[in-house]
Amino acid sequence: MTPTAFVNALSKLKLDNVFNPYADKCPVHDRSDAVSARRCNLRGYLNAAVEIGVDTIWMGRDLGYRGGRRTGLALTDEYHLSEMTQRYPGSNFKQATVGPALAERTASEIWSVLRAVDLPPLLWNVFPFHPHEPGNPFTNRKFTARELQQVDVLNEMLIKWLKVRRVVAIGQDAFNYASRFGVEVVAIRHPSYGGIKDFRNGMSALYDIPIEVLNPKRQASLF
Repeated sequence: MTPTAFVNALSKLKLDNVFNPYADKCPVHDRSDAVSARRCNLRGYLNAAVEIGVDTIWMGRDLGYRGGRRTGLALTDEYHLSEMTQRYPGSNFKQATVGPALAERTASEIWSVLRAVDLPPLLWNVFPFHPHEPGNPFTNRKFTARELQQVDVLNEMLIKWLKVRRVVAIGQDAFNYASRFGVEVVAIRHPSYGGIKDFRNGMSALYDIPIEVLNPKRQASLF
């Protein structure tokens, strides 16, 4: 498996009411080269992950319309693209949309922890695309069991290829899913829907980070 082969495999999947950022172009927000930019983003990210020896995945549920739908990167919004280049040396990330870079609340919480860990993880999702409500592409919904079946093999290939030893599951859906891969799985509450405090406490305990450090606004001012 190579980054190029993996991205090509992702780009071939087509599902109803699912935006595939590696194949689909948003007629409202995307630049003309958005699809190739997002493919390049993911290829560079995977290459960097291999080079630095990533052995842990932080796994969310799926891409959101303000974050990964636009960047092609899990748990990462456009606001953090330049910072991502510094955390994953050798990569070079490009904004694929027109207008100012958008920020996403979940991504801000994720990155407040990511800045504080020594060896960064691979950020990934159970379902690596953006599922949305029919007729409304700028909404978020949970993937279906049928949709998830389409990516099982690719997720397993990714975990084996990177020799992942631990999955930090961000939310219950990720925890339920990750247990099938035969690696250590740690459950952390998702920061959305009132879970910010539990998310920060869980990550603080897991990585031995002082809780007062895990504040996105505080860290951004120090960065």
